[in-house]
Amino acid sequence: MDSFFLIEKGVLIVVIFAITMLIALYSTFAERKIAAFFQDRVGPNRAGPGGILQPLADGLKMFTKEDFTPDTPNKFLFILGPGLFMTTALLTSSVIPWGDTVNLFGREFNLQVADINVAVIFIFGVVSIGVYGIMIGGWASNNKYSLLGAVRATSQMISYEIAMGLSIISVLMMTGTLSLREISLQQYGFINWNEHWFSWYVFRQPLAFLIFLTCAFAETNRTPFDLPECESELIGGYHTEYSSMKLGFYLFAEYINMFISSAIISVLFFGGFNYPGMNWVNETWGINAVAFLGVVALFIKIFFFIFFYMWVRWTVPRFRYDQLMNLGWKVLIPLSILNIVITGGVILLLK
Repeated sequence: MDSFFLIEKGVLIVVIFAITMLIALYSTFAERKIAAFFQDRVGPNRAGPGGILQPLADGLKMFTKEDFTPDTPNKFLFILGPGLFMTTALLTSSVIPWGDTVNLFGREFNLQVADINVAVIFIFGVVSIGVYGIMIGGWASNNKYSLLGAVRATSQMISYEIAMGLSIISVLMMTGTLSLREISLQQYGFINWNEHWFSWYVFRQPLAFLIFLTCAFAETNRTPFDLPECESELIGGYHTEYSSMKLGFYLFAEYINMFISSAIISVLFFGGFNYPGMNWVNETWGINAVAFLGVVALFIKIFFFIFFYMWVRWTVPRFRYDQLMNLGWKVLIPLSILNIVITGGVILLLK
């Protein structure tokens, strides 16, 4: 194998890991500031100018806290749970196309760790494994609140993964591929003038987008679907017995999942690294400028959805658990199936 290829992918992995952890770290700060804004207060403002060093202080606190382990016969599984959850959260970033091809030193560099032709299936497979981290941690905690939170998380994620997967099928029927890079390239620019309509799939599949977005809230355990860890009922849910960096892994993984799900939504429905005026940028400044601005455009979309997650958390009240399950099984799944049928009919009519 080409050594330059290994170096390129190794550097890309390190950069993506660093960016992911940094965004997860400062998402905690952004959430506290946004909550303070909505509640007409200041928020964290002690550590550094405007509180900008607060996430670093919180991270240091996590590292230095006492590492408490409850009286459980499953100490190995107690340690494995948060590690597994964190690992699966980070793995999904490997198949996301973060930008277009860059030409440096006479070589073309693909801003994607692994451009596999089954990327969508890979993401769903890894996300499905992630629920084991919650289930194992809650069960090994030897605590009834943790176990109840783990059971809630498992049933919730299984239920909403079905609707999420079905919502994607209608997009895959239109794209004809499971590669996230190919899906991004098919949404080139903002308007596909050859077909005289918007090329981003949010305009072609609005119902699929709404279903996927709703399921993403449930998959990431965010309000109004944060039933597995709701403090008013379960203290802290599946991570009640955790402390130090084990607790930090669970909390960080939630923000990483929020970041990655925002990236997946941007790639599937909002053109990924595509943006208006790409042809003009290419003709004026070249392919590298197109790629650089594409990375910027993708992260702007991602940050918008991260803000939307936080906006909903501090605006919408929590669902009851029976309402959560009814929405998943009786509303979202039938709507996803109906959308598949309609999409198939339209494709046949346009042939």
